[in-house]
Amino acid sequence: MFTRLRTFTVLAAVGASSFLAVPQASAEVEPGGWTSVSPTFTVQERGCGQVDGLTFTLTCSTASGDQRAERRYATYTGGTRQFEGYFRISSLSGTRISLKQTFNESAAGPYFMLAAERGGRLYAVHGGDTLSNAGTVGATVRVNTVHQVGTSHRTYINGSLKHTYDSPGGSFYDKFGAYRTSSGNGPATVVWSDVRFWRK
Repeated sequence: MFTRLRTFTVLAAVGASSFLAVPQASAEVEPGGWTSVSPTFTVQERGCGQVDGLTFTLTCSTASGDQRAERRYATYTGGTRQFEGYFRISSLSGTRISLKQTFNESAAGPYFMLAAERGGRLYAVHGGDTLSNAGTVGATVRVNTVHQVGTSHRTYINGSLKHTYDSPGGSFYDKFGAYRTSSGNGPATVVWSDVRFWRK
């Protein structure tokens, strides 16, 4: 089987200088004291993953190997970070596709993963907690994660707090798109929009 690996850098190199402040921040959840930032990112296409702007597609039903179409954002350490984005699953013939991830770079692996099952269930991959049943095909869902490094990671679905997870210290980064979990498979197409970041 032909496997494709393509990773290319968008904007500037990843680093501390990549978080550029944008004035007049207005975070959607946990308001107060946020500064809008624009972290750099790389686009990752592996296996049958394809990225076209903010459309992320897994074209195959392969239930093994690295099948991903994602954006990987710049590493951060310390403080509190908020992510916001809207996703719409436009098609899902497969199941158990990761949509949003927070990676613990210090531990070399995923720390929090939000995934969708066919039928609309949104769940935390580690632990299996159900967060919502709002992820049906065609529905637009807002996701916010608030990560206070060294304390906790909180996930909101459509503005409601759904999941809280203890956080170690260390280095982390955000990813979103469409990624086959270890028990999942495509095909799947996920369209993201209005992605924003803040820090304090």
